[in-house]
Amino acid sequence: MGGNEQKYVEEAFATNWVAPLGPHVDAFAQQLAAQTGTTAAAALSSGTAALHLALIIAGVQPGDYVICQSMTFCASANPIRYVGAEPVFVDSEPETWNMDPEALKEAIAFCLKQGKKPAAIIPVHLYGMPARMNEILELARQYEIPVIEDAAEALGSTYMGKPCGGLGDMGILSFNGNKIITTSGGGALVSNRPEDAARARFLSTQAREAAPHYQHEVIGYNYRMSNICAGIGRGQMEVLAERVAQRRANHNFYREALADLPGMRFLVEPEGFFSNFWLTTVLVDPSLSGGITREQIRLELERYNIESRPLWKPMHLQPVYEGTPYFGGDVAARLFENGLCLPSGSNLDTADRSRIAELIRGLWVSETSRLNHAHV
Repeated sequence: MGGNEQKYVEEAFATNWVAPLGPHVDAFAQQLAAQTGTTAAAALSSGTAALHLALIIAGVQPGDYVICQSMTFCASANPIRYVGAEPVFVDSEPETWNMDPEALKEAIAFCLKQGKKPAAIIPVHLYGMPARMNEILELARQYEIPVIEDAAEALGSTYMGKPCGGLGDMGILSFNGNKIITTSGGGALVSNRPEDAARARFLSTQAREAAPHYQHEVIGYNYRMSNICAGIGRGQMEVLAERVAQRRANHNFYREALADLPGMRFLVEPEGFFSNFWLTTVLVDPSLSGGITREQIRLELERYNIESRPLWKPMHLQPVYEGTPYFGGDVAARLFENGLCLPSGSNLDTADRSRIAELIRGLWVSETSRLNHAHV
């Protein structure tokens, strides 16, 4: 927490604004629009809810194709099924690990061959690293396909000087407890069309019409953010720049401490890309590391009660999406096989990070000693 969150929450209690509307909700939405360079935002209960509503607002219908990045968390894909549409997954490109524009071309061609223009494209800014939005948007504009930008992990990241979340037709954000800022649980939809945010607010309050009684003409949802959670969000937005700096400091520390280890590779920002480095991630190549794998690193850290995790398992490899169309190569699969998320909390200090780095380096030292002993 940054300091003012409790003040805003107490203000919500003192003024009796505890419902899913109120001055904090409105103020938080304004902060989010300003941060993402958009004209309007709707504060919602989760990033998943925001993506669900974005698909509805984009006009996605049952049976439609929606193209989605495969290398992502399931919340990027599940809302496609919520609206009865069919996901078409695409591979990542190796530099940013995000949607491969060449694989996107193949996916669009597949959909058109089936007689259906894709109803939407969902690129993801994975772990805070921006996707190649110029290429993606160029293809989307060519075929007049809406782009819903999944910036759940990328608040504070920029692409060619523009904030992530505000690059597509609509953007979605997440404030889950593990994100770079949190409202305990929450999300948002942002757009340069005020009518999109207005529609999201309408649908998120059970689509209640403007009538003295409860009048409903379309299906709605209970997706609004409470004034209390929005108060937390207001305080968190005040320290967003500090949180980004802390996450980037984690990344820089690990790179400097571990970059000399054979087989260890970090994500590097291409020119014009600015990542919040929400999580610091590494790839471990056993053919170069002397056989050390990312799983050995994970288990070694776990021995000392330090949590790390494999990268997201690609959606096209998940049992729930078995048989779903997929285009591209094996980049996402190899990332999952060899990638690891290192501890990346904003509250890590130098001693914490040094301990983690020492434990990881110890694996290489042990392996070198073993090989030397075997040689002798």
